[in-house]
Amino acid sequence: MNKTVKRWFPVFVLPTLAAFLIAFVIPFVMGVVLSFTEFRTVTDATFIGLKNYIRAFTDDRLFLNSLWFTVRFAVVAVIGINVIAFILALLFTRDLPGTNFFRTVFFMPNLIGGIVLGYIWQVIINGVLYKYGYSITSSPVYGFWGLVILMHWQLIGYMMIIYIAGLQSIPNDYIEAAYIDGATPWQTFWKVKLPNLMPSITICLFLTLTNSFKLFDQNLALTGGEPAHASEMLALNIYQTFYVRSGPQWKGIGQAKAVLFCILVIAISSLQLKLTKSKEVQQ
Repeated sequence: MNKTVKRWFPVFVLPTLAAFLIAFVIPFVMGVVLSFTEFRTVTDATFIGLKNYIRAFTDDRLFLNSLWFTVRFAVVAVIGINVIAFILALLFTRDLPGTNFFRTVFFMPNLIGGIVLGYIWQVIINGVLYKYGYSITSSPVYGFWGLVILMHWQLIGYMMIIYIAGLQSIPNDYIEAAYIDGATPWQTFWKVKLPNLMPSITICLFLTLTNSFKLFDQNLALTGGEPAHASEMLALNIYQTFYVRSGPQWKGIGQAKAVLFCILVIAISSLQLKLTKSKEVQQ
């Protein structure tokens, strides 16, 4: 780094650093502090220690129900989205007519906002269920699979593009060398393509995992947590606790849930990144 760059480096870094501190670091620290208080506003808070964290598990059974619902949803969504996206990527990296058109079609749902997607699929799913006398809010099972369908429809195309980029970045020399050595297409896939595709797999697993846990607007629009909060995911449960329930005690509990939620997502995504990155190969 030359002297000119060193001189002006703080000038260019300062605006971004200030925005990061004001928009993320300071609110996050304040949120952690407020999770140990009972408050109406940030200036009217009473320290109560770990009571909010205890109440989150003891006074509100809906929190554990939402946690279990979210975990089940994340498992199904992460596996389903990545498997289907990977299969499509393998298909669309072949020399087939209309490949670019279908890539575009599959990617387009990712451009639609979550609230809009939720209402679109609410209409579609209810249109089917009404014929049998049900609706998507009749049972948490319908809400669960409705969210799964919506999430697949939204993210498969995005993950497919990442997998396509990963497949196309594999040097042809590797594949040609495998064929020369007598490897079958299946052996080439497992021994050459898949190990070299691990960076793309790491990214896609991270994105689908974090998006599955953080899902909010689609859940709000599609089911609203109904019936009786049974299809309520963690993000929506935290929102309902903090903004809908009356009483200052619920704001502190909602803030404690948000901190626990943040820790959970960071821990799971960090574990996933560590496991998948350890499988990556150096080209």
